[in-house]
Amino acid sequence: MTTAAYDAIADWYEQFASDTAGDYMARVRAQLADLLGPGSGRCLDLCCGTGAHAAELRRLGWAPVGVDLSAGQLRHARTRLPVARADATRLPVVDAGVPAVTCVLGHTDLPDYPAVIAEAARVLAPGGRFVHVGVHPCFIGPFADRSDPARIVIDGGYAERERSFRAWSVHGVRARVGAWHVPLADLLNAVTAAGLTLTRVQESGSTPIPDLLALQATKPQP
Repeated sequence: MTTAAYDAIADWYEQFASDTAGDYMARVRAQLADLLGPGSGRCLDLCCGTGAHAAELRRLGWAPVGVDLSAGQLRHARTRLPVARADATRLPVVDAGVPAVTCVLGHTDLPDYPAVIAEAARVLAPGGRFVHVGVHPCFIGPFADRSDPARIVIDGGYAERERSFRAWSVHGVRARVGAWHVPLADLLNAVTAAGLTLTRVQESGSTPIPDLLALQATKPQP
């Protein structure tokens, strides 16, 4: 089972996500809403953290259920949605059991994100939708110096997939819990390898250089 790195900073992250990163989270939720769209039935929110996106999922008509490994994060999340403490690579959900799965800002916290996508595909009902919203794999990471908003400097660390605590800002999440990098090709290939059909990809940023990448994929009908 993956280590629950956020237990030690759960209270800090709750405030960070609600206040410090409020504008950023608004853009994240806009991407989530655009790609997931209105629906009904259960939506499994993988790596739900503090449940920061539960209200948006409900606004869209879904009934969110959160899954996370961090007991500290779930202490906040359970006030916002039903939750289960579980490893995202071994979900306590039957095959083809839910019509929608989301993973928002979670992939860099997971040592094997392709396995998580495969598990999402397993629990998705045919015709169901998987939505990923995460930091942009080309422009956000320990390999990317963003100290100058007009110019991002990428170094050779882009090819590294190991967990790293290296970060251009010492005040953010990554300096506290580290990150596993998932290169763009690995991310897209993981979706197709899981048997999902990639249907949309979107980029978003507060500058012309995007800091978010979101994708929508569907599980084919038999």
